[in-house]
Amino acid sequence: MTDQMHIIAHIRSDFTTKFGIPRQSGLVDSLKSTIIFEPEYRVAEAFRGLEGYSHLWLIWKFSEAVREDWSPTVRPPRLGGNTRMGVFATRSPFRPNPIGLSSVKLERIELDTPDGPVLHISGADLMDGTPIYDIKPYLPYVDCHTEATGGFALQQKEGVIEVSCSRELLVKLPEDRQQALLDVLAQDPRPAYQSDPERIYGMEFAGFEVKFSASDTCLTVLDISK
Repeated sequence: MTDQMHIIAHIRSDFTTKFGIPRQSGLVDSLKSTIIFEPEYRVAEAFRGLEGYSHLWLIWKFSEAVREDWSPTVRPPRLGGNTRMGVFATRSPFRPNPIGLSSVKLERIELDTPDGPVLHISGADLMDGTPIYDIKPYLPYVDCHTEATGGFALQQKEGVIEVSCSRELLVKLPEDRQQALLDVLAQDPRPAYQSDPERIYGMEFAGFEVKFSASDTCLTVLDISK
């Protein structure tokens, strides 16, 4: 018997770097991703019955945040990066074990592709290439708790920011990525402790570099380039 975990798949998403990725899964439903399985797990029988579920849990590895040690407290960006909270009260990637958990929507399953069975999902918050340890069905009758409280995460500013992007810039993106970019930017990718309206930010999305500036009320796209 072994406690070793095996990587069963990797995700393909539009984010090649961490900056810009939604802070939680499900925030941007227009984001589309695919899950490509390792050869050992490309067995059609393993997916039998999965089409009956609308949402899935992804258990994955914070592959860009692996550390030899850990800290009992972290500085959540939502609190401005100045307040320490217990690591178990946060979803920080810097944990005793670098494991993430995301709820995503299952759009469709392709069983016969050159890569074997492929899952098409939406609403993921994972960087391109993120290793996946396991996939489990989301069960609304036990996984959804309407009485749940959100701790300090719900005590902070919520909502989206207005996005200004000219049509001339937006059409540089493939049509099926345009709304997703606007929805991602509306979540305001800036760290909570950065509010300089003169600063120019850059993020990679779907193979493009997107540059923008932002005030407290509006985010303005300045350039989109290959």
